[in-house]
Amino acid sequence: MVGLSNDQLTSSDVEAFTKKVCAGQPKGFPDCDVNEIMVPDDAGDLGYPSDDDEVDEEEIATESGFECVIVVDGLPTVPKEKFGKLEAYVKKVYGQLGTIRSEGGFYMPVDNAEVSKGYAFIEFTEASDAQAAVEKTQGYEMDKKHKWQVCMFDDFDKLDKVPDEYEDPPPVEYKPVENLQEWLTDPRGRDEFVVRHGDETEVLWNDAARSQPEDVYKRSFWTESFVQWAPYGSLLATIHRQGIAVWGGSSFNRICRMSHQNVHLMEFSPNESYIISYSAEEPRGRQDRASLTLNVFDTFTGKKLRTFEGPVDEYAVGTAAGAGGAVNWPLFKWAGGSTDKFFARLGKNAISVYEAPEMGLLDKKSVKLDMVQDFTWSPADPILCAYQTEQGGGNLPARISLIRFPDRTELRQKNLFSVADVQMFWHPQGTYLAVQVDRFTKSKKTINTSFELFSLKERDTPAEVLELPAKTDRIHHFAWEPHGSRFAILHAEPAVTKPQLSVYDMRDVRNAVKGVSPVLTNPTRNANMICWSPAGKNMVLAGLKSMNGQLEFYNVDESETMATGEHFMCTDIEWDPTGRYVATVVTSVHEMENGFNVWSWNGHLLYRVMRDRFYQFSWRPRPPSLLSPEKVKEIARNLRKYSEKYAKEDESLMAQADTDLLSDRRARMDEWQAWLDSHREWREAQLKAREAIIAAKYPQANEPDTYTTEQEAVEEVVGHTEEVWHE
Repeated sequence: MVGLSNDQLTSSDVEAFTKKVCAGQPKGFPDCDVNEIMVPDDAGDLGYPSDDDEVDEEEIATESGFECVIVVDGLPTVPKEKFGKLEAYVKKVYGQLGTIRSEGGFYMPVDNAEVSKGYAFIEFTEASDAQAAVEKTQGYEMDKKHKWQVCMFDDFDKLDKVPDEYEDPPPVEYKPVENLQEWLTDPRGRDEFVVRHGDETEVLWNDAARSQPEDVYKRSFWTESFVQWAPYGSLLATIHRQGIAVWGGSSFNRICRMSHQNVHLMEFSPNESYIISYSAEEPRGRQDRASLTLNVFDTFTGKKLRTFEGPVDEYAVGTAAGAGGAVNWPLFKWAGGSTDKFFARLGKNAISVYEAPEMGLLDKKSVKLDMVQDFTWSPADPILCAYQTEQGGGNLPARISLIRFPDRTELRQKNLFSVADVQMFWHPQGTYLAVQVDRFTKSKKTINTSFELFSLKERDTPAEVLELPAKTDRIHHFAWEPHGSRFAILHAEPAVTKPQLSVYDMRDVRNAVKGVSPVLTNPTRNANMICWSPAGKNMVLAGLKSMNGQLEFYNVDESETMATGEHFMCTDIEWDPTGRYVATVVTSVHEMENGFNVWSWNGHLLYRVMRDRFYQFSWRPRPPSLLSPEKVKEIARNLRKYSEKYAKEDESLMAQADTDLLSDRRARMDEWQAWLDSHREWREAQLKAREAIIAAKYPQANEPDTYTTEQEAVEEVVGHTEEVWHE
């Protein structure tokens, strides 16, 4: 009934609705005329779904009794005396994928001459093992002449239902897909960000000109843990117990779903082609081991391309091993470049590199590296940097290796001695690599730190060593400038809490020679984190945790502090992708002051938003610029001219936006007033009817002086507490 207009009401609907509305009314209440009930034509369902609404029903899958049976075709035809040898071979392959039923678990039909027919039936004890066997052995090459074709036994029912004569499928109506990059066409060039607080997830415009955020999309219970933007910002992923959902477009429609029960973590590939999801399962008994599952999906179709399963011990190797037997995310790391071609994981004395889209092991073998502990990919090229610890009690040195794929060419290697720890930092453009090396002194009581700096774009990949003026300084933070050749370090002596800032350049600009050179060194700062602007030149020196959110906006080119600020209990800092604005965040790790502040690049606080139970803030990334480097330099040279031009356009757009907002409000008010005027007679008739009812039941109500109005004040003591203080 609800949601139908007056023209759609039938007589039976009217009778049923009348009985329902008028049930239990006092005696004397007039009959209810449903025709007088005004239901707006555009009322929708008013929050109540209609019986006529379409309901998505999942197809019920019935069990046939053969869900554990697979069919393997493509076997060689052999005589009876060779049955045992062939059976042993096939069982050896599938015995590694699951448990084959001991009695009647393997059957190979034969012809009248007692020669096998080239296929076999295998029954597992678990249906999941049968599914995994089909996925992993489909297309298996037994030899050059025999390639296996594997399917579930139940698939024959589907094949049997295929008609003998081909019928053209019904034409599918074309439905245009929303533009996933539409947000980039904002006339004012604003950026979006997503926030999570309580049960709400909101996508907002950063309207810095009005010093406030503007709503884009809001949804309650959109995710069960966190949300994540795709690297180019075209998609947004949400996490649920059943798996992952991917959303996009201006209205954030669901693009696809990916099934992965109890998924904990996920990650996009650098070019948004794939998603890797992760879940873990605790051991059920004392003899069981904790296990994990990783799935690789196609981002836009949701198709599962590969599953990795096994005990946690096999994946918790080197730096991938977390505290308490857990693993550090991500387990798989993607290579850089214009295509998502390679991804890899750390193993025992090896690195396994896989190739997309087949998702198979590259060249069917891992890269053998004894005592390998960590590796990282270049953000721009399929170049891998691996770290191997010392071996043989220090007789064999530690080693840093740069390996290019797919040819596995070693570009450069460097031996290291007395190593305590190693950290690797790639330049965002893949131009340079910095390796922080902490070394024991001869006494083993102190640690000295130096940096091995590699130039990847130069011939033979030259390396330099950078030692700080005080070798015993502890490194608080290291960060590359996103565009350029500079890097910054916060460092201090072990007993000093306030570090100093040092900036170096991989090229000596003044003398026009290659080689790392110091740019500036500043005294103690209230900071423990460096946040470079994505555009370079500027940075935020932030004092998080024990430093209570001290902020310093610093111009590296001019070596000057532009502004200082404070965001008490700040936990996170994030620049927007253009480098114009920076957000400081206090999440729910603190019970108070939850919310975020948005600042301009030079340290001016634009606005503050407070939210209880604040969980997440994330700017929407932008895809790489389509402008050539020459065009970018030309714009930088003429920035003042462009700034004046776009400032005028921004003022015009804001004025037009204000005008449109006022016009929209005026139109809504006029519409409301017109609706009131059109129903004025009906409203007056209803008032007269009500007055007639009241007059009939209470005739004295309209007589003057028949009642008096009295006011009575009541005081109530809620509680009483008495405390006696003694000095």
